[in-house]
Amino acid sequence: MNPLVMSERLYDHYESIAEVKHYYGLLAIYGLVLTAEATNNEQLLERCKAILRRFPDQVEHHRYNFPSYRIGGIPKAYMLFRGHMPECEAQVREYAEEMMTAARDSKGIMSHPHKPEEELIWIDVAMAVTPYLLFAGLALGEQRYIDEAAKQAFLHYEEFLNEENGLLHQCKNFVGPGLYSEDHWGRGNGWGYIALTELVNHLPDDSPHRPKAEKYFRDLSEALLPHQSKRGLWRQEIPFEYSYEETSGTGLILYGYGCGMRRGILDKDVYLEPFRRGVAGLNEVAINDDFSIENSCPGCLCPGEGDEKGTVKAYVTLKLPYRDEPHGFGPLMFALVEAYKHGITDLPR
Repeated sequence: MNPLVMSERLYDHYESIAEVKHYYGLLAIYGLVLTAEATNNEQLLERCKAILRRFPDQVEHHRYNFPSYRIGGIPKAYMLFRGHMPECEAQVREYAEEMMTAARDSKGIMSHPHKPEEELIWIDVAMAVTPYLLFAGLALGEQRYIDEAAKQAFLHYEEFLNEENGLLHQCKNFVGPGLYSEDHWGRGNGWGYIALTELVNHLPDDSPHRPKAEKYFRDLSEALLPHQSKRGLWRQEIPFEYSYEETSGTGLILYGYGCGMRRGILDKDVYLEPFRRGVAGLNEVAINDDFSIENSCPGCLCPGEGDEKGTVKAYVTLKLPYRDEPHGFGPLMFALVEAYKHGITDLPR
């Protein structure tokens, strides 16, 4: 089956079981936009516009850590950047300005908005902030948004980097003041990686941020590569061989590999075979015949209690996957779009 058809059917299934919102839903909408663009599917693009026009007034919202989710977040900013929805300029600007004044820790890293005094920081924020500000800045000609997009991606990468293995931890100060979680969580590394991916994919070639973006992107790409499983996936705890294969993090990593090769930043001689193996693995492990999904980790922020909080054991044992876990849809769609762009036009179903 064509990967783009599969991507759209994944979205259809997601939409059939839940209202598509929150940050993970917005990533699925972004995946649908990328699917439409990949073959200039105007009908699908119109569907994306209709979906995004429901935000904010026709969607029931709960409290979000990032208010930009109310208006459609990353896909809304991307649609403005690509010229598909010029009417949303005021919305995108308003929430970019809100993001520019959000709570930060002493190093300038965006921190938990509801407990700013504790300076709670976590890698997921790189995903929430960098693409939105990057697309808003490119759309609106606001260099300060682009600068902040790059700054947040770089600060998060530097703060959570384990220099011994090149992988990222998820959070700091959640276990206790000054303490990091012990993990190298699969989707957490994917969150840091997608921030760098969007920078190398969309920063102007003459951007002063491009050299650092490309270096960090290459370094994380290289650090992830040795940990790919025989079936082509990355694990919930990436370096732990007894951890389960996790599909949302795998999708984000494959998206980065695909974009990096297309941009000429990653060597196809090194990354194309792992990319193809990863796509095949996701098709086999993650996507059922009815386009329900498997092996995506549930929401996971410094899990565990007491002495086990933030430990590798907590990440591996306390957050077990279940069918149709919603974080997985967007990353799988990203990987399928990149598969199509790399010439994979038929996957066994």
